[in-house]
Amino acid sequence: MAPSAQAHKRAHSLLLFEKLLNLRDTASPLTLVLDTLEQSAEPLTHEFMRRAKVERAKVIFVAFATLKKPALADIFIKARGKSLQALAAEISSHTTPTPSPQPTQKSLIILDTLTTPPTPSLLPTFFASIISAATSLLAVSHTDVPPLPSLSTNEYAPHPLTLLTHLATTVLRVVSLAHAAAARRARERSLPEPGWGLREGREGVLVGLSSAKGEDGAGGMEMRRRSGRAVAERFVMTTAPAAGEGGKWVRVVVMGDHPVFREGDKEEGEGVEEEMGATFSLGLTEKQRRDREGVVLPYFDAQVEVGGGEGGRILYDIGREDDFDEEEDEI
Repeated sequence: MAPSAQAHKRAHSLLLFEKLLNLRDTASPLTLVLDTLEQSAEPLTHEFMRRAKVERAKVIFVAFATLKKPALADIFIKARGKSLQALAAEISSHTTPTPSPQPTQKSLIILDTLTTPPTPSLLPTFFASIISAATSLLAVSHTDVPPLPSLSTNEYAPHPLTLLTHLATTVLRVVSLAHAAAARRARERSLPEPGWGLREGREGVLVGLSSAKGEDGAGGMEMRRRSGRAVAERFVMTTAPAAGEGGKWVRVVVMGDHPVFREGDKEEGEGVEEEMGATFSLGLTEKQRRDREGVVLPYFDAQVEVGGGEGGRILYDIGREDDFDEEEDEI
């Protein structure tokens, strides 16, 4: 049986996401990761660095808020207090290849946060100076942290997050898997989606963070192809201990294929009352199905040919209450 169009679309989106994680064919020169307090981007950036080490790429970690060098990073650059020009020159010194007959080594540059850039208007020039054919840039932005007032006097300048999403070739939004499942259950019951963290509106306390401490996460991807067409899909990233190693094994699936979000492939009527919360059965038992098939429909005899080529004739018996009209009968 040929795969459906939806299955083909899911397989294509999963292939694009795997190419993005593996830094294959410069799938995305600038990847923007948007996270929140409920779900940090750290598990995703860790997976990017792990796969970069498998591909023997150099990992350059630029720290605006991180104090300790990550274990998988090759170069650790402290960016606090430096101008974008000086920072770009320092990063380029680690990515510029030396004259060698061997192929150029790939590089992955990670910016741990771009929530409060010094001057947002200089970001396009900054990105263009550090991105090359063998370099991929991964930048993280915290969407629930308000940016500092811009030093620019242009009141019509776009919001820093708007500018970042416009420049990025791929935008990844990470959310907690438990929170995404709870929101889906609320939508199925036509209830308002619950809020967590700052969206709860509780003063002085953040509730709902405990359910986001797990390693499993979900998120949406929006990748802009070279042709200008955007590919959007949602994925689930699950982790499990790797056999014989101290690390963890990561598996990425399309959200529709995950057991929590998979559409039920049961027969029609089976299990509907459980999903909708009904107290009665909406399906048919086997006995009811056989009885329905054995019912003789009205005027069933009219479907059988009667002699003389009169097939399709309607047989009608006049009742006492019927008004017999001879003129209509003749017509």
